[in-house]
Amino acid sequence: MVCVYWKGEFHKLADARIFLSDCLARGSCLTPEEGVRVAQQSAKDFFRVLNLNKKCDTSKHRVLAVSVCPQSLPYFAARFSLGVTDASRRLCGFLKSLGVHYVFDMTIAADFSILESQREFVRRYRQHREEGRALPMLTSACPGWVQYAERVLGDPITPHLCTAKSPQQIMGSLVKDYFARQQNLPPGKIVHVVVAPCHDRKLEALREDPYPALQGSPAVDCVLTSGEIAQMMDQSDLPVTEASVDTLFGDLKEDEVRRHDGAGSDGYLVHVFRHAAKELFGEDVEGVTCRALRNKDFQEATLEKNGEVLLRFAAAHGFRNIQNMILKLKKGKFPYHFVEVLACPGGCLNGKGQAQAEDRQADRALLQQMEGIYAGIPVRPLETSEQVRRLYQEWLEGADSPRAQQALHTVHPSSEPPTSSLDIKW
Repeated sequence: MVCVYWKGEFHKLADARIFLSDCLARGSCLTPEEGVRVAQQSAKDFFRVLNLNKKCDTSKHRVLAVSVCPQSLPYFAARFSLGVTDASRRLCGFLKSLGVHYVFDMTIAADFSILESQREFVRRYRQHREEGRALPMLTSACPGWVQYAERVLGDPITPHLCTAKSPQQIMGSLVKDYFARQQNLPPGKIVHVVVAPCHDRKLEALREDPYPALQGSPAVDCVLTSGEIAQMMDQSDLPVTEASVDTLFGDLKEDEVRRHDGAGSDGYLVHVFRHAAKELFGEDVEGVTCRALRNKDFQEATLEKNGEVLLRFAAAHGFRNIQNMILKLKKGKFPYHFVEVLACPGGCLNGKGQAQAEDRQADRALLQQMEGIYAGIPVRPLETSEQVRRLYQEWLEGADSPRAQQALHTVHPSSEPPTSSLDIKW
């Protein structure tokens, strides 16, 4: 246990522990050095920054900004028997009562990640027809899956990965570049903490970001899971307060919670499918119908016209489905153009940092409640977002600029996979 002195009180918090089963690629995904750095991302580190801000030495003071993943809010709503907007306000109020300066909603970062994935898929599809560019395109938003693909699978899988950064890493660029400049702060003066549903986000925070505007500062300094924050809230004796979420523009507050059109996640399949149908074939698709194949976590959606399949998309959630996908892809027997890949069965709501019972198994009743809450959140439109349009112009100097490429895209390292990589049993 770690005792933290805050406002005259000691708060006892259990150190976060990441088990071997939480590491999706087992021994291949985490070096000993990274293991130490991941373990440092804990409540202890969070309170260390808060306590430094109490000291008289202002040279060590940092602006503390927290970004909350949209899939974390249903957990807090279910756990505290609140509506999702009230849960958001209570979470924001708690964080600010501790000394956090700004609390942001990460949905806007997912906007950018999805929009860039849409654009990249259309380019890849056309290049595939002309030059044989690698299809299917595999999503890159899930850090557990990306880590597994890069470090365990290697070539020839990594060329299939979308280059759009994940919402977490894009949010880091937004906070430490755009918002920092709005506040006239250097990136290193801001400590950026993310509240996320899974432990893999901690490992993703270690990823080096080549975006020069960050001046060597990490996009994300620390990730705390929803469960870690809930434990802090349970053991705190601070008075319950409520506050509105901040926006990157500084002149607005947000109360209405929004989500993307996906079941338990940000819905890359649905959004990219609609965009591709319109851009490539002139088809307006209102509702995307997915049908489960071998199980509920492997689903398929197709666009057909005059008996011809124009687009064939899939969602592969959970590593058993991912392993089957990889085996068929290597054999050339995987007939899809695009796959939404997520490490957790059921999507991000089922992350191991939340909705876990004491035996470390999924709390089915809580998860079902969270799914109902998430489904009831209004869907956020992408293409009509005035905030996104404004950021593309003010921050990135246009959607096709070199700055946009640096801020919103990454490069996936290629490597030869170990000979035993396909023998891992999940």
